[in-house]
This record gives sequence, structure tokens and C-alpha cells, in this order.
Amino acid sequence: MRHALRLSAQEQYLRGETALERWEHARALGFDGLELRAAGEGRFAARLPELKAAATAGVPMPTVCVEMLHFVGDFDPDKRADALVQMKSQLSVMAEIGGRLAMTPASYGMFSRRLPPFTSPRTEKEDTEILLDAFGQLAAHAEAEGVIIALEPLNRYENHMINTLADAASLCAQIGSSHLGIAADTYHMNIEEADPLKALVAAAPWIRHVQVSDSNRLEPGAGHIDWSATLETLWAIGYTDELAYECRLSGDVDDVLPVSLRRMRQLAWS
Repeated sequence: MRHALRLSAQEQYLRGETALERWEHARALGFDGLELRAAGEGRFAARLPELKAAATAGVPMPTVCVEMLHFVGDFDPDKRADALVQMKSQLSVMAEIGGRLAMTPASYGMFSRRLPPFTSPRTEKEDTEILLDAFGQLAAHAEAEGVIIALEPLNRYENHMINTLADAASLCAQIGSSHLGIAADTYHMNIEEADPLKALVAAAPWIRHVQVSDSNRLEPGAGHIDWSATLETLWAIGYTDELAYECRLSGDVDDVLPVSLRRMRQLAWS
């Protein structure tokens, strides 16, 4: 393959109290950047002085993954409204620190059609209308800030609305903004996609970010995903941005992550 590979670490399993301190740990492990985590209730915006200091020091922080209890597709209109406020704020923070993208699912842990009571209190048409409005607003805000909002499909047990890359691509196509795209997560794809590689190819025009973890949610290499084929497919569709490690760990962070990174880089250059 012989491709350069940029790998980001999500900050929650890194040592340190600040982004700069966590970056020092990430760099020692072999990563190329940080993927930030954004809590709600204005807490990500409250970190702006810390994050601007890290950006000034040269810390690469291209992306942020939301970390909230409610999202833009919530059944409760007040929670939906708050989620929109929080996501717009997070997009603005990323613009201020020179980042490129913030991501969010439609919802998380709110309802699953695969678990009792099986029938959602909202129709599919109502779901779609709410998501078109929410992501239309977020795409407009992202465009104004010069960044990207990415929709992350989650598996059927975590979200009942957007499960596959095709689901997300359909919403993106209906909104039609170059500042809206898909954050593809290999763990969720392993559950939902009949053929994950074909799904990547089909959704290629909308793929803006990729998060990696193995089939069991552990670090790449600890499960059964074919990483060589996955990397080849990503490069074939022209994806050249970061791969962010969003995973649990099979052991101590200092033991397992360097092994995983070395393996991924070996595949990229094999």
C-alpha cells in the first residue's frame, strides 16, 4: 500500500489535565494528533482558553467527538434545542482553534427498535423531519464558521434512526451542504453493514471522518476486522484525513496502543 497514515488519539485515555499534557502522552505513544471530547452544558466552550493555548503550542486537534446525554434527535423538544445550542458552540470552538470538524450522532441510548417496547413514540417521517431541520441548521452554522459537522451512524441497539452509512448519506444528500458529512465508525459498521467496504465506497462522497476500533470495540488489531482491506478501501475512495482511535483498551494504555499503532503503520506500508 505504502501510504502515509495519520492517527489521532481520543483524549479520555491519555494522561494529563490539559490538551497540551495529553498531547505529550499521545505523541509518546506514537499518535499524530488529538481527537477532543466535548461535554455539554457549555463545558467545551469553557475549555477555550486551554485549547487556544494548546493550539498556539502546536498541538494538532483536528476533530472533536461530542460527549453529551441528549442529542439533536431527542424525543424531548427542549433537549433537542439544547443539543443544537451545544453543537453550534462546539463547531465555533473548533473554528477558533483551527480544527476542521465536530461530530454527533442523531441520538444515543434513547430508543432501539430491537428492544422492548419495539415501537418508537415517533414515526419515521417525524424522525426524518426533525433530523433534516437539525442538521440543516448545523450545516449552515458550520459553513459560517468554516468547519464541518459530521453525522455518525450508530448501531441498532444505540440509535433507532441513523444506523448505516447509507442512512446518513441519504440525509446528507437531502440537505446538500458541503459542510455536512459522515463520521464513519468501524465498530458500528461491523454490526450494521452487510459489506463494510462496499458501504464505504457507496458513501464515499460524504465521508468526512473515520473513527477506528475493532469488532469488539477494542483497539485495532484486538478483534477480527480486516484492517489491510479497510485501509486500502479508504485510500481508494480518496480519504486522506485522520483515523481517530475511539476504542476501549485490552490492557494498559502504554502497552497496547503502541502495538496497535505499529501494526497499523506496518499495514499502511506493506
